Amino acid sequence: MKRFYKEAAAAPVDGGWQVTLDGRAIRTPAKAPLVVPGEAMARAIAGEWAAQGEEIKPGSMPLTGLANATIDRVSAGREAFIDSLAAYGDGDVLAYRAEHPDDLLQRQVAAWNPILDWAERRYGVEFTLVQGIMHKPQPAGTVATLRAALAGLDDFTLTAMQPLVTITGSLVIALALLESAIDAETGWTAAHLDELYQVEKWGEDSLATAARDHRRADFDAAMCFVRLSAS
Repeated sequence: MKRFYKEAAAAPVDGGWQVTLDGRAIRTPAKAPLVVPGEAMARAIAGEWAAQGEEIKPGSMPLTGLANATIDRVSAGREAFIDSLAAYGDGDVLAYRAEHPDDLLQRQVAAWNPILDWAERRYGVEFTLVQGIMHKPQPAGTVATLRAALAGLDDFTLTAMQPLVTITGSLVIALALLESAIDAETGWTAAHLDELYQVEKWGEDSLATAARDHRRADFDAAMCFVRLSAS
């Protein structure tokens, strides 16, 4: 789409803040008003629109995409969305440990156990650790408690949790990031421990690197959206 506006700005409205293009409020793909909860988020989204060149490239506007998803999808189907994220708690990557080699297992223990320990203290739950890749369910109470933590989030924060959970493969990592129990770099490295171990042993693959860089951009955008939602 060709750029059709000169100025993007944020403006207060009833119930929050909106983004305007030459004074006209923008709408989501489903034609709903794009109203976000705070000024910081509205200005960040307006910044994405202002940064566009002669052509509008939606892929370069991740915050806009997350806001659209909140309004068009998450708010309309909140319970199903929560269920889809809570399912990751039953097969959280942090619970699955390598059978070999021993040095990889030791790295997993060092990186992952502190995060699981935090979750057990924070939520009063227990995790079942598994060696190998065969699925073993987590305690039902653990999954239910983690789901309740998701249910307590506002829609915008909940939307940001989706890329954090799916990119890391871990609901526990995503919750730890949300509550600042770990920083972004710790969460990213923990989630990619196995992959980075393989790179260390066998060398980098250009396609894998490009895919990981793309995931990192989405991860960073989600972390930014979490901070904007909190503000």
